[in-house]
Amino acid sequence: MINSIQQFQTEGVKKLEKVFCSYASDLTKVAEMVQGVTDNVIGLGLSMIAEEWEFYDTLLHDRKDLRPGWQVIRRDEVTKLTSFGEVTYKKTYFHNPRTGERCYLLDRLMGFEPGERLTEDAVARIYEEAAESSYRKGGMNASISRVPVSKETVMEKLHSLQFPETEQLEEKKQVKTLYIDADEDHVALQYLEKKGDARSALRHTFMPKLVYVYEGIQTEGDRHELVGVKYFGGGYEGVLGTEQLWKEVCDYISGSYDEEVLERIYVNGDGAEWIKAGAKVHAKAKFVLDRYHMHKYIIAATSHLGDSAQDARSEIWRAINGKRKKEAAEVFDRIIGVTETESKQKAVEASKNYILGHWPAIMNGVRNRKDDIHCSAEGHISHIYADRMSSRPLGWSKTGADKMARLRVYQKNGGDMLALVRYQKQELPKAAGMEEVICSAEEVLRSERKNRKAQGEFSNLPVYTIPYSQIRKIAAIKNHIWGL
Repeated sequence: MINSIQQFQTEGVKKLEKVFCSYASDLTKVAEMVQGVTDNVIGLGLSMIAEEWEFYDTLLHDRKDLRPGWQVIRRDEVTKLTSFGEVTYKKTYFHNPRTGERCYLLDRLMGFEPGERLTEDAVARIYEEAAESSYRKGGMNASISRVPVSKETVMEKLHSLQFPETEQLEEKKQVKTLYIDADEDHVALQYLEKKGDARSALRHTFMPKLVYVYEGIQTEGDRHELVGVKYFGGGYEGVLGTEQLWKEVCDYISGSYDEEVLERIYVNGDGAEWIKAGAKVHAKAKFVLDRYHMHKYIIAATSHLGDSAQDARSEIWRAINGKRKKEAAEVFDRIIGVTETESKQKAVEASKNYILGHWPAIMNGVRNRKDDIHCSAEGHISHIYADRMSSRPLGWSKTGADKMARLRVYQKNGGDMLALVRYQKQELPKAAGMEEVICSAEEVLRSERKNRKAQGEFSNLPVYTIPYSQIRKIAAIKNHIWGL
């Protein structure tokens, strides 16, 4: 790191002077000035990182006592992509005659797997951008230097993602009522397992599920915010998938809330079987048909009535709010009687069957109005899933759609992308003798003292530190320039 700073003092500062001199001749060239500063600062940072890594590799190369049993084969120049840019450095390839193993010991110490080109921070940036826009932009966003990573690489990393269990609250909360909203998106598939195996439109659709638990709704003016919300979601296909999803939800509730205080849970949704199944896995849960879908079907049954449409709708709602099922059925029958076309009659009949078929779930909402039951699942589906997965003409694989849905849910829960990257790391078995490879702080200090003696007068040059906040500002400017 010292050498990099010394070189910057002799060469980098001169480059910066040229940048500012050029800017002085035309003060409108702000972007060029900022980009020139950014490039030089990034160059310094990459050089410092490379020097730091080579320093530890040199310790391993020169100090046999730090690597007993390992012999030097050669030293290679390699490049890794960090969130700052590409770092090119040298590392030593070792051989252990006793075990026959060959490896870069520095990679082992730094936690790199064989052939791994991207650092964790670069992968975290990829996930952040891929979750918001596209695989291609995710690859472009791997570093602030805009060194590209192929969209195929981004896809491979996304497809292999594993996600941690949803974190429970640190301390159990005491609430009397919980709300659960549930719905699914409809995502277009390119194929099921391989291209060409999905021949019908139905089979071309993947439906990632979304469930979220909350304690109520906080209102400030026109703004509504869910209190204590936690999201769950992904593919969860079939009966087993549905069981797994609701098990995760129930485990979260039992681990986060005092169930002796909890009195009732309302499960809100459109009446799909997988949603109603959620009300059966907890003794205090009741299914409530959400008013959005009730309204949708009532509109469908009355939209053709012209001036009489509003009166018919009011009659249906009065019957529902008055808990009079027979009266609601009679209103639908009268509408069918005055409907001329067969297609419209079928639409009214379907609406009637939907409302009357879910009458107990509707009454669960009517009888418990005091609990202020609402459902915002449609809006959440749009915001969490559709914005990225189905609102544009995109085609997904089942694996890609499932992983993206889970990634969006992880992000919505405030999950840290770097923590997710590190979660993928499985504990690698140590090579024989690796337990003897030690780089202690004392070893580093001893080597630094030797370096100072060798450097003579250069060791007294001032060492400057660059505050992290400044680096972040420069990075933000860099991203802005590339977006122009």
